[in-house]
Amino acid sequence: MNKPSLGLCLALGLATGSASAVTEIRYDCWPNHDKTIGNEAIMAEFHKQNPDIKIKVLSNNWVDHHNKLTTALATGSGAGDLVCVDTEQIGPIVNSGGFANLTKEFNASKDKPLFAQFAWTQGQGMDGNQYAYPLNIGPGVMFYRREHMQDLGIDPKEVIKDWDSLLDYGVKLKEKGIPLVGHAGSLAQAIINTEVEAGNSIYFTPEGEPIVTNERFVKAFTIAQKARELGLDGRIGDWSGEWIDGLNKGTFAVQFSGAWLAGFLESWIAPTTGGKWGSADLPAGNYGSWGGTLLAIPSQSKNKEAAYKLMEFLAKNETPVIYEFKENAAFPGLLKTYDEPMFDEPMPFLGGEKARRQWATIAQNIKPITPYKADNIARAVILEQALPAVVEDGKDVEEALRDAEKLIKRRMRNL
Repeated sequence: MNKPSLGLCLALGLATGSASAVTEIRYDCWPNHDKTIGNEAIMAEFHKQNPDIKIKVLSNNWVDHHNKLTTALATGSGAGDLVCVDTEQIGPIVNSGGFANLTKEFNASKDKPLFAQFAWTQGQGMDGNQYAYPLNIGPGVMFYRREHMQDLGIDPKEVIKDWDSLLDYGVKLKEKGIPLVGHAGSLAQAIINTEVEAGNSIYFTPEGEPIVTNERFVKAFTIAQKARELGLDGRIGDWSGEWIDGLNKGTFAVQFSGAWLAGFLESWIAPTTGGKWGSADLPAGNYGSWGGTLLAIPSQSKNKEAAYKLMEFLAKNETPVIYEFKENAAFPGLLKTYDEPMFDEPMPFLGGEKARRQWATIAQNIKPITPYKADNIARAVILEQALPAVVEDGKDVEEALRDAEKLIKRRMRNL
């Protein structure tokens, strides 16, 4: 028998090596999202289709994750192959050029019809290209304590007719010694995020001019100021210990949030309050987004093809999307999941309401808003400086907003 030639041996060796080659990619996220990758039953389909891809997970708390990601993108190294990004952070990161252009590299536009349109737009850059896919979304909801409505014989639909109706409810609650909201600023934030003018981002025109002195912001600040002057808030900041205690005890009557809060309340914030909560639309017929998570591929990744396969699986496959909804209260942006039977099931924690169907309807009615590169600058100035100056210190609304506009423009010079 003739021995194989050296060339044939090398060819066979190369073929064998390529057949067994494994591509390792890293998925950077924060806790809870890492559960999906670690669940063998959920990931079985992915591994069957992609036996050559190995996934390593790097999970950090929300703040550290975004700080490390921002640094890695700025320096050009250190980011994972696939990364989670919160919707609050996406505008500045996407428009800094650190993510792969999914439209050009993977024909992402083909997937636009699969998702709630506002969620798809959240992953776009100012150039109109797609840089991130929705992993989960936050349809805006007004959660309310049932006992306070029932004691006053009030229908939630009357309360949410408009903002004046909500404040009127607050006045009635005050007579019973109950604040309407934890903090008056939440009223302003709800208006700012949901009554955005067509074509604008939350804080800017398409040309990048700040719009924080316009009618929407004046209205938002004025209503927050009025709520404080009438004594309708508990002066309790979100996510503080007092706020969590208030959600447990019904210290205040209303909380604006994303639909995900229902899952947080049930699982760890206030698990003994089942049946005491209701879910209503936002006041004045508004629809808006409260949080959410997107998936993106850093441009520095050496394994974009493999990363995109994982992105597609996590964002477009019903199995992991529904799993994250059940496990993490992460509401899906994937439209086909809304046909699942669970969306029409009563939710005992919310008094038997079929709230998931309500949230799905909200998700499909939220107007798309393109993120802007300076959103984080404007958000910080408006919510952390200008609004407290009005609510806490009594500063004139229009003066506070004019000063905020000047400060935003000054800080934008460094972009």
